[in-house]
Amino acid sequence: MNATPLMSRSFAQITRIGPALRASMFGVVLSVTACASLPPPTAELAGAQQAVARADGADADQYAAADFAQARSLLEQAHAAMAKGDREQARSLALLASARADLANARSREAVTQADLSQRRAEIADLKQRLGVEDGQ
Repeated sequence: MNATPLMSRSFAQITRIGPALRASMFGVVLSVTACASLPPPTAELAGAQQAVARADGADADQYAAADFAQARSLLEQAHAAMAKGDREQARSLALLASARADLANARSREAVTQADLSQRRAEIADLKQRLGVEDGQ
C-alpha cells in the first residue's frame, strides 16, 4: 500500500510552518484552555438570585420599578449566557444583576422610610394642632 503525500510528511516538515501560524495556533490553544478552566459562576448566579429576592421582598417593584426590572432582566441574561456556555459573560451579568437589585432594594427601603417619616410628621402636626401648640414652642 502506498502512502498518500500527506501521510509521507515527517514531523520535521510540519515544524516548518511560519511563525505567524504558530503564534495563532498557540493563541487558540491558550484561549480554549483558559475557557475550559474557568469555573461556572454558580456563586454569582445564586447571589444575584438572592439579591433579586431581597429586592422583591422590599417591594422594589413598587418603589424602584426601573431598577428592579433591570435587575431581573440582567439575571435572565446571565442565565441565558450560562446556558450558552459563556461563563465569563454569565458571571459579569450576574454581578451586575446583584448590584442593580441591591440598588433597587436600597431605593425601595428609602422610599418606605420617607413615606413613614412623612406620615409621622403629619401625625405630629395634627397632634400639635389639636393641642393648640405652635411650631415654635
